[in-house]
Amino acid sequence: MKKSITCLIKAIQYSCEGIKSAFVSEVAFRQELLLFIICVSTLFVLDVSNLERAVMVSSIFWVLIVEIINTAFETTIERISSEQHILSKKVKDLGSAAVFLSLINFLIIWMIILI
Repeated sequence: MKKSITCLIKAIQYSCEGIKSAFVSEVAFRQELLLFIICVSTLFVLDVSNLERAVMVSSIFWVLIVEIINTAFETTIERISSEQHILSKKVKDLGSAAVFLSLINFLIIWMIILI
């Protein structure tokens, strides 16, 4: 049991380090985090149900999650090689597309609920 708690604490520490790393190194993550803070703060004054509120928070959380995954892909590509390569470009473009789609998802969900 004690080992499980130790592993959990270490996992939380690694996760916090990852979030800190994304915050420090990625302008896009900081912008999306600001968007998250503004949107979540706005939810306190909107007349929406708890279920709608949960869906809205979830949609913006996905943007942050996908941005972190994209950053992980980009960091891995840079670690492998700094050379220009068509497959490296493809990975970076796919990661960027995933972030873009998560932002579109966020906008659609918020528009459907608010309009």
